[in-house]
Amino acid sequence: MHRLPAWGRAALLLTAFSAAMAQRSIPTASYADKEPVVTSHQITLGGKPLTYKATTGLLPLRNEQGDVEAGVFFIAYTAETDQPAARRPLMFSFNGGPGSASVWLHLGVLGPKRIRMNDDGSLPPPPYVMEDNQSTWLDKADIVFIDPVGTGYSRATKPELARKYNGFTGDIESVGEIIRLYLTRYNRWHSPLFLIGESYGTTRAAGLAGHLADRGIAFNGIVLVSSILNFQTARFTKGNDLPYMLFLPTYTATAWYHKKLAPDLQKDLRGTLAQARAWAESDYWVALAKGDRLTGAESSAVAEKLARFTGLSKGFVERSGLRIEIMRFIKELLREKGVTVGRLDSRLTAFENTNAAETPQFDPSNSAIRPPYTAAMSRYLHESLNYRTDQVYYILGGGIAPWDYSAAQNQFADTSDSLRQALAKNPHMKVLVCSGYYDLATPFFATEYTLAHMGLDPRLRGQIRVEEYEAGHMMYIHTASLVKMKRDGAAFIDQAVDKTLDRAVTR
Repeated sequence: MHRLPAWGRAALLLTAFSAAMAQRSIPTASYADKEPVVTSHQITLGGKPLTYKATTGLLPLRNEQGDVEAGVFFIAYTAETDQPAARRPLMFSFNGGPGSASVWLHLGVLGPKRIRMNDDGSLPPPPYVMEDNQSTWLDKADIVFIDPVGTGYSRATKPELARKYNGFTGDIESVGEIIRLYLTRYNRWHSPLFLIGESYGTTRAAGLAGHLADRGIAFNGIVLVSSILNFQTARFTKGNDLPYMLFLPTYTATAWYHKKLAPDLQKDLRGTLAQARAWAESDYWVALAKGDRLTGAESSAVAEKLARFTGLSKGFVERSGLRIEIMRFIKELLREKGVTVGRLDSRLTAFENTNAAETPQFDPSNSAIRPPYTAAMSRYLHESLNYRTDQVYYILGGGIAPWDYSAAQNQFADTSDSLRQALAKNPHMKVLVCSGYYDLATPFFATEYTLAHMGLDPRLRGQIRVEEYEAGHMMYIHTASLVKMKRDGAAFIDQAVDKTLDRAVTR
């Protein structure tokens, strides 16, 4: 998940001090000397057994003098097959935040175990159940889950060193070093390589693709789940009208799901979204660009159309200056029912104690996922993977310092050009983009806009494949989308490695 809203950032900052204090007592040597824990497991997929090993431990980040500055926690799954390791795809996975552990992709879609949610992705009653994941990607690739410094069990050895890694540049450099180190220690330099990141993890993945290309590590494929590469597309700051246009189709999808649109727009979701896209980037975009130069008649006409595509009243749209900020939309859409829709997944809703507020008190879609994933991960690490520690496993927030965006000072953070450069330098690399229609954190139309404004050579555009799902930010909590995502991912991996298998070097 990418950057937290104001109420989430406040909670994160409140816990930063205590996290820093906890770091003071961490012995440096433990990161360099502790052997990883290896366990053996088996699941049944499609009636066939899949045997695999899980390697769980810490990899050290060292400075130029060789001193350990941080330990990065990882969980690696390697399937036991007849295929030589050099020819078996290897995928590095991480989530975003910034400040999120890799637990969401791990126990949501990729790993051999997953959290059982309700079919629509809503919160089941406790106690929460972990089950064999019939949609795991482990049958297609070995997978390494990486928790960046300050997430999971990953820690800097000193509080002041956390600042080095908790930032736009330090994060990319440190995760890149962990990838290099894993390839070296586990002899996987000849494997077909993949990255998969979610939310801010897509920012990281795109940055890594460019960063590592210059260091001799090229990828066969990159999977971007709920992508945000250009932060201008999602920042409702003064003078930046771009998000108002790009969020509109997701507002439309949300209103469609909750049956707030006119009857003619409720008939077909994709047809309605096509209309919303077309109007957003034409008449609506022109109206936003005109600003105060709009005539009264023009403003009224735009307000009427905007109300039609959002399910909001024309009066509310006019009072908002034709600009619907995300948190106001979340609160306003179902206000008459006393219900707030989710930010991460706008299909999900919650009741709040006041209906008069301008913005919501919490995100019901975040509340649906955090308890089951937190409880299940803690138990899984100790009981199944036999990794034992008294440290807190930081799921989301609590372990990182305030994120440093100084590398993007006076501009919006943007790694789309890093992805463009990586594709230019390695024209064999393929990209799979997965977006949810009901994602109000990283809207699908914003992703489409970013991909269309990368300046990518037309001859390379065919390397990017886009898949969309009728779910939210974490589309895989929705059972039907989980199945589709596995199907899309499997086809993508096969396509990306097909031409490399005959050239693979086995030693």
